[in-house]
Amino acid sequence: MSTTLDAPPGSPPGNVLDRYFRLTERGTSVAREVRGGVATFFALAYIVVLNPIILASGKDLYGHSLNLGQLTAATAIVAGVMTLIMGIGGNLPLAIAAGLGLNGVVAFTIAPTMSWQDAMGLVVLEGLGICLLVVTGLRRLIMDAIPVPMKKAIGVGIGLFIALIGLVDAGFVTRIPDAAQSTVPVQLGNNGELTGWPILVFCIGVLVTFVLLVRKVPGAILISIVGTTILAIIINYTAHLKAAAWGLIQPNWPHSVVSTPDFGLIGHVSLFGGFVHAGVVTAVVFIFTLILSDFFDAMGTIVGVTSEAGLLDEDGNVPNIGRVLFIDGLAAAAGGFGSASSNTTFVESAAGVGEGARTGLASIVTGILLGLTSFLTPLATVVPQQAAAPALVVVGFLMMTQIKDVPWDDWTIAVPAFLAITLMAFTYSITVGIGASVIAFVLVKAAAGKIRDVSPLLWIVAALFVAYFALNPIQQSLNVK
Repeated sequence: MSTTLDAPPGSPPGNVLDRYFRLTERGTSVAREVRGGVATFFALAYIVVLNPIILASGKDLYGHSLNLGQLTAATAIVAGVMTLIMGIGGNLPLAIAAGLGLNGVVAFTIAPTMSWQDAMGLVVLEGLGICLLVVTGLRRLIMDAIPVPMKKAIGVGIGLFIALIGLVDAGFVTRIPDAAQSTVPVQLGNNGELTGWPILVFCIGVLVTFVLLVRKVPGAILISIVGTTILAIIINYTAHLKAAAWGLIQPNWPHSVVSTPDFGLIGHVSLFGGFVHAGVVTAVVFIFTLILSDFFDAMGTIVGVTSEAGLLDEDGNVPNIGRVLFIDGLAAAAGGFGSASSNTTFVESAAGVGEGARTGLASIVTGILLGLTSFLTPLATVVPQQAAAPALVVVGFLMMTQIKDVPWDDWTIAVPAFLAITLMAFTYSITVGIGASVIAFVLVKAAAGKIRDVSPLLWIVAALFVAYFALNPIQQSLNVK
């Protein structure tokens, strides 16, 4: 017998919550959205630990480093607030957090040429620039210019990408230490074989999740994350494993659940200091790099996740796309303002979609949990990567099923689709996959005599991506270090 919270999709809307989030219309329920929101939180909770580590590892021009505790609080609160705004304003199951890759650019490329306040000021300007593109309608025009099969291919590529993230995070796949001399860049485990208890936890998690999924058990992904976390805690306690065995997070039950957050970094930015200390050309190049990467990374994620949720219309458009894109740009600026680096839509949102999330209610749940994490950091860091990674692998499989919607007999679509799918995983970058596919799409269409099938806007985007890939020689020619 179904409960009120988990009513069947065909039941009539009975409350304000249902009407606002269109739960019945999208075939979901409050219980499913809550499960999805919790699953997404667990899938991306690692960023609350990882982002501070990355940013704290960098030093600015004056040799200063950011405080790890302050970074943790800022990372959690900015992600929580912006995810809440996405849920309320965008009504899509999309979570927002500090963007991986972008934080590395800020920490190791931008900050060394200026102060941290200057670097975060450029991040704020990047976010405002993206908002301007949204207001002018340019960002939506670019999204609409990409054919539906290409959007499907982007979703497939993201699926393969996040599956690889899961395998790498768990240690199931690792980089070969002598990759520069080896013809094989990755391997199974640390030495070509699987060793250690943490890997066993991951393998059990993957198998259990797939079994629960096949059996259509509600809450399969969430059950797997919680179950494998409990297993990891037990194994860690009984086997007396060292922290290094687990990687980033050791599954120890914390002595204290609550901690007082330090929000001292929020608001410590200088909007135009980077132009003074690093030079106008350098600052503009940095902002351009951040905008281009964030722009298409978020675009790919939004399309991929909403496609997996079955929310794209017949033309392949995302509902409420204008608001969603504006909120995503606002998140980038908020990340800079909070000194947490550029925030963007997170691909791990697919974990919640795999759990049944279809509306912004799931994002509200995720946002609240992220916000609480700033006060409950010890509890949030109990879940090891080996317990969260199985969700990414399974969701990667679910997103890969969209590959059937790509017309592989039409090579003008198949070639760019292939590049999007493979390069996202092989280069560990959504932006690179989209960029290569856009360039290939316009060139292959032109070569096939189908130039009218290509929007003029895509030619401009392709040219920008050419500049993106050639950024190093451009910097050298402009004498920008």
